[in-house]
Amino acid sequence: MRIASVADVKAKLSGYIKASKAGPIVVTKNGKPVAVLLSMQDEDELERILMAYSPKLQRILEKAEKQIQEGHGIKHEDFWQEIETEP
Repeated sequence: MRIASVADVKAKLSGYIKASKAGPIVVTKNGKPVAVLLSMQDEDELERILMAYSPKLQRILEKAEKQIQEGHGIKHEDFWQEIETEP
């Protein structure tokens, strides 16, 4: 993992994009982390990252977890059995 200032990343973006293949680059402003530059291997990886930071998906997952804790979920085995039997 490398650390670089916004100004340095701005000036040498291509180089930092290449360097991100070896690991994340933490971008700082006034000495504080403000962003991370990550290398993408494929579109699936990009989709996973975007979903992980999706406020809408997070709300759905929180609601689902609450329902499960309240006993309103379905068992793992039942879920997959239902999925496998759908046409």
